[in-house]
Amino acid sequence: MGITAADIARLRKVTGAGMMDCKKALSESEGDFEKAIDFLRKQGQKVSAKRADREATEGAVIALTSTDHKKGVVIELNCETDFVAKNEDYIQFATKIAIAALNNSPSSMEELKAIQLDDVTISDLLDEQIGKIGEKIELSNYFIIEGEFVVPYIHLGNKIGVLVKMNKSGNEDLQALGKDIAMQVAAMNPVALNKESVSQSVIDRELDVAREQIKAEGKPEAIADKIAKGKLNKFFRENTLMEQDFVKDSSKTIAQLLNQFDAELKVIEFVRVAIGS
Repeated sequence: MGITAADIARLRKVTGAGMMDCKKALSESEGDFEKAIDFLRKQGQKVSAKRADREATEGAVIALTSTDHKKGVVIELNCETDFVAKNEDYIQFATKIAIAALNNSPSSMEELKAIQLDDVTISDLLDEQIGKIGEKIELSNYFIIEGEFVVPYIHLGNKIGVLVKMNKSGNEDLQALGKDIAMQVAAMNPVALNKESVSQSVIDRELDVAREQIKAEGKPEAIADKIAKGKLNKFFRENTLMEQDFVKDSSKTIAQLLNQFDAELKVIEFVRVAIGS
């Protein structure tokens, strides 16, 4: 059957592919519109395979929550260049995936990719974007948090996304406090919520490093353990969220900030996703 300019324009509108690619897809599919879309998807898959060795170190992180703040998600969608990552269509595509995750609560990345949007899976949409943009694109991180009150924050032009979960729900003041704490997580990248939640392997490593430093300084072995424990406590103060100084007011720690707002308020969990980390 004949392929018209209108057919090509329609396929371009639906897929975002180039004019010649759409014309070839329609020709190869004998004018069948659905088969032409599949043809372009397959072209996207080929691009994906061809670019499997490319580094997708740019991209966008999207963090968002439900209107009642009971659930939050954060996703990382990677690409190869900063030019693509900053494109508004790309950010909207990443946001569309995050909204789908929020609405469906998938339990894994595989389940997220299998979600259907407009009768097409997210996995297929990723292949379409690969064919459209011509870069390697991959969905590399996905987290979901549910609880009493979850606050999102996006930092540095979608380069870092944070979710913070607290044990009590509240008003706009609590939301503002949650955002401040999420900003703290984004800026200071704590390794854990508090010193009790730091893994033993991290503690052992910090003590080993401290002992080696003490040895190199030629200090007596008799006081080595005491000095090492002091260095470990400094590590906790600098690297656990509750003990860190608040970036907006270094006269108080995050724990003191929470207590000042509400003695019963606690941060239960946080998630931080940064591009390329």
